Amino acid sequence: MTRSRRELSVLAAWTVMLIVLAVATPGFFGSGNLRVLLVGFAPTLVAAVGMTFVIVARQIDISVGAQFAACAVVVALLVRVGWPLPLAALAAILTGAALGAINGLFVAHLRLPSIVVTLATFFVLKEGLRWWRQGELIRDLPAFQWFGLSQTAGVWVVVGIAGAVFAAAAGAARNLAAGRAVYATGSDEEAARLAGLRPNAVTFGVFAVAGALAGLAAVLEAVQLPFVDPKAGTGMEMRVIAAAVVGGAAVSGGRGTLVGTLLGVLLLGTIGSAIVFLRLEAQWEEAIQGGIILLAVASDVTARRNR
Repeated sequence: MTRSRRELSVLAAWTVMLIVLAVATPGFFGSGNLRVLLVGFAPTLVAAVGMTFVIVARQIDISVGAQFAACAVVVALLVRVGWPLPLAALAAILTGAALGAINGLFVAHLRLPSIVVTLATFFVLKEGLRWWRQGELIRDLPAFQWFGLSQTAGVWVVVGIAGAVFAAAAGAARNLAAGRAVYATGSDEEAARLAGLRPNAVTFGVFAVAGALAGLAAVLEAVQLPFVDPKAGTGMEMRVIAAAVVGGAAVSGGRGTLVGTLLGVLLLGTIGSAIVFLRLEAQWEEAIQGGIILLAVASDVTARRNR
């Protein structure tokens, strides 16, 4: 399946879903729900951008949800002790970059499988947060919700930041040497090395960037509520991996676009909201996400065998 065909198929599936929802539950298109959907897409899209680069480089990061939770806790605690929100947000992004860099160090320089490394760091972070916070919500956050702005203004700031990150990343992937190096490394690491690239540095870099974007996504999610839940990242890894893969990022590396990832985020995010409007059990969302990942991987394998 070519890249454009994958993107068109996801766009077609999303369009059909919207038509079905328009007929079955017209209330889905109310302005309130559309605003909730739009602002809900933003953190997932930012984290999915980082995951796309990781997958294109022929790696995987299972720990992104735990990184997300850790960074949300960091920004909340710093704001509560008096840090200005912009500075606390920067600290959360740097925390995410550091956590991603740890993954990158083990994968790129110690040559350990990324799925093993990130699964291990996922459990370390998850259990560490559980032990540290005991599930306690972080409250009393001055000028925190919606960046201290009105809800309407805050929504557009969140969406605008996500849009800017997407546009910058898409431009970098297409036009910068660093973006092309990610694709070259994922396609054939040895060939990339012979061409003068440094695959280890590329692998380390995509994990660090993915961690930083997970930190930014955590900030965009955290400011939507007056408190922060240490379990906020639960399921995030499934959502962003599914969005990248269904959008065309090949788990075999070297292929994938951020436009496809955007379409994947829209499709999966709409499914989650549709389940609520159709009054189905919430567990169906994860089941559908898992099925979508399986179908996307199967289609990539089939297409590769037929080439």
